[in-house]
Amino acid sequence: MTEAELRDAAARGEATPVSWAGWVRVGMRTAGLIGLLLVFVPLHYLFRVISYGSPFPMLFLRYAARVCGARVEVHGTHLKRDVFFVANHVSWMDILATAGASGTAFVAKAELAEAPVVGWLASLNRTVFVKREHRMGVAEQINALKEALVDNWSVTVFPEGTTTDGQSLLPFKTSMLSVLEPPPPGVMVQPVIIDYGPVAEWIGWIGQESGVNNAKRVLSRRGSFRVALHYLEPFSPEDFKGRKAISQESRRRIEDGLIEILSRPLRPFAHTVAPVRYEPKVDAAD
Repeated sequence: MTEAELRDAAARGEATPVSWAGWVRVGMRTAGLIGLLLVFVPLHYLFRVISYGSPFPMLFLRYAARVCGARVEVHGTHLKRDVFFVANHVSWMDILATAGASGTAFVAKAELAEAPVVGWLASLNRTVFVKREHRMGVAEQINALKEALVDNWSVTVFPEGTTTDGQSLLPFKTSMLSVLEPPPPGVMVQPVIIDYGPVAEWIGWIGQESGVNNAKRVLSRRGSFRVALHYLEPFSPEDFKGRKAISQESRRRIEDGLIEILSRPLRPFAHTVAPVRYEPKVDAAD
């Protein structure tokens, strides 16, 4: 099967076959992650005995991204504190790459918490796992966001509500921007574009694919791949009335930048995303 056929099969929920060499790479990368855990996790918990903030989750995730094959490039300058990063979302690798670059905490879909190892690693960095259909828990989640902002100085939200293929941009959902209504004093919003270049569609976790299968595909991949983080110009949420306006401005900037990076228009996302009520448009000619 071609790479495109394997991607399509994975999106349908089919298991991706892995060669013996691929399993060797999975084993070596898993061993590398375990080695990093044995070094950084004890240091993290020891540091937390004497101080509230710890640098070790950021360092661990930075090196974990490299072990998994990512070579992170940072474009632009990210704010150091009191910032909400608003980013497009392609993969669980987004968390390793962006946290390794900035030390940010996250809001991520609840399914990520169930992904082997990755879910626990994300929790070390105060990831707030969100069940999009769990409306009664929104207030609790907002409180968790406020705590994460105090602890990590920055929080990243993925308002698409799910991961895509790097060639599309879903409508932004605004519930997790409720913490910006009204904005905490001094907090800025900084849009971020996450770009995997030519490998985006292989890295992307879409459709019915399980987290285990996606991790297997990524970790078995030969060689390394580039992840470019583009930190766009920050803006004050005080200049926009309400979370919907903040969301629209963030999405506009990310869409414009992504189109420029890809040098072509974005394409409609081809998969139904029930939790965020997205249905792909069907061409009348079909």
